Amino acid sequence: MDLTQKKYFGTDGIRNRVGSGMIRPDQILKLGWATGKVMKARGESRVMIGKDTRISGYMFESALEAGFIAAGVDVILLGPMPTPAVAYLTQTFHADAGIVISASHNPHHDNGIKFFSSQGKKISDEIEFAVEAAFEQEIDVVPSEQLGKAKRIEDAPGRYIEFCKSTYDAVTKLDSFKIVLDCSHGATYHVAPHVFEELGADVLTIGAEPNGININQECGATHLDALQKEVVSQGADLGIAFDGDGDRVMMVDSSGKIVDGDLILYILATQSKFDVPGVVGTVMSNLGVENALKAKGIQFDRSSVGDRYVMQKLVENNWNFGAEPSGHVLCLNKTSTGDGIIAALQVMSAIVSSGKTLAELTSEVEFYPQILINQRVDDAQVIMQSDELKKAISLAEQRLADKGRVLVRASGTEPLIRVMVEGADRELVESLAEALINVVKSEIS
Repeated sequence: MDLTQKKYFGTDGIRNRVGSGMIRPDQILKLGWATGKVMKARGESRVMIGKDTRISGYMFESALEAGFIAAGVDVILLGPMPTPAVAYLTQTFHADAGIVISASHNPHHDNGIKFFSSQGKKISDEIEFAVEAAFEQEIDVVPSEQLGKAKRIEDAPGRYIEFCKSTYDAVTKLDSFKIVLDCSHGATYHVAPHVFEELGADVLTIGAEPNGININQECGATHLDALQKEVVSQGADLGIAFDGDGDRVMMVDSSGKIVDGDLILYILATQSKFDVPGVVGTVMSNLGVENALKAKGIQFDRSSVGDRYVMQKLVENNWNFGAEPSGHVLCLNKTSTGDGIIAALQVMSAIVSSGKTLAELTSEVEFYPQILINQRVDDAQVIMQSDELKKAISLAEQRLADKGRVLVRASGTEPLIRVMVEGADRELVESLAEALINVVKSEIS
């Protein structure tokens, strides 16, 4: 189905600035009711709700709770928890759906709603269309005796910590490792440090003092400077950074060099104890990683950007490992959705089992120069239809020939045009990327 047909849902749920579009308390209340109405029509009656640490989460948690109860659906509240924790706990508590209130890596002034099925996976396009159709109706509250009830689970963090630890399968624990964790002042702040400490690591933590507005602020998976400096200054073995809701992970080695989702995928594929016929990256994945994997006889398939599309290809191919360069990493042999903590644990297991450092495990990968420039726009879809932009893209592709790639796309989560150019010649790559972003800017004016 064409996602552009959807009125409210993007590539990862619903997201916007707080107070704009759907991200207002009145709209979120109605969204809860509409989702509850669809659930009841499917014979479902219980939903689990978690959130990250941004201040607006309190408001939207209450609004969703009221909406679901009005539709006759029972609500289980988890409080601040990583997105993948909600996916996992939705399964263990046998809830019919899971919802996360989060805008992931975005600043505190944004928020959003992510949806999971009872299997802990992103909901289907069909259900999203059904929720949108229900949203267009007037709220019809069920009779009082049919209203839903709500309760809060107090030991949710402990349950998830134990699950994460159970996915680490190296024989030796992490006693000899000094690790810096950057929790992005987000949902992993009270979970990730315990996981790695209880596995024996000497853990230094930054970005673990959320105040509601500092989530993702110059820290976490999208801002690695602080982690790089801390790893080097502390003489740590490596650093691990999560984003605001914990479904992304980025790492840095002992010298501060970044190990992104592409390289994490390479480690998982090449260090697995089991046969890995193929993996899934995205159209943003670096050609160097694709070439390095193919050299080892591992097939590399590309999906559209978005972990839901990576998941679709993994399911189609019956494979376990997929990732986006931005740090969404799927380990379907361990869990049902992208999970930053669990992906990091699999890398740690590979390091321990192989006896190699993080840098050594990625030393055979030669990255192609890749330039990514983002431009904020009012209407990305209109810009993407520009004849001038299409001509510029065609010209850039001709100049790169078969020695590189051009990708210009509208972001699925923010009002941005993303321009990516990749190729063997760094100077050419940089000049083409600059030329393309200048065309985007001229089309805005």
